[in-house]
Amino acid sequence: MLKTEVLRGVGGRVVLMDTITKVDAGDAGAFVVSGSHGGTSSGEFALAVPLALAVFNDAGIGKDEAGVAALAMLQARGTPACAVAHTSARIGEARDTFEHGLVSRVNDAARALGLREGRALRATLERLVGAA
Repeated sequence: MLKTEVLRGVGGRVVLMDTITKVDAGDAGAFVVSGSHGGTSSGEFALAVPLALAVFNDAGIGKDEAGVAALAMLQARGTPACAVAHTSARIGEARDTFEHGLVSRVNDAARALGLREGRALRATLERLVGAA
C-alpha cells in the first residue's frame, strides 16, 4: 500500500502508509498512521512535513527506548506523535495499526489532543476527525 485515506471529517483526514518514508507535502495537516517503527530515522521523515499527528509502531520499545525515539524528536517541534504496541499491530502494516493498534506511548503534544496509553487508536482518530 502506498497511501490510503481512510477517514475525513471536519477535524481533518487520516492517511495510512505502511512506511513513513512515503510522507510528502501532500500529507501536510493529516493524521498519518504508518507501519514504521518510531526510531530516529522514522522521525526524520515525519519532521519533513507538518503533520497533525504521526503514528508509529513501538517495535518493542528497544534499548534506550530507540523504538519510540521519534516521539521526542517530534515533540521538540510541537508535533503530536504516538506509538502503538507491537503486540497489538503488525510492524510495517498501517491498516493493521489503524484497525487494531493500542496506543502504548504518546508525546505531550499528542496527549493534549486526547491520545492516551491503552486506548484504541482507531476510536481516538475517529473522534479527532469527527468521523464515526
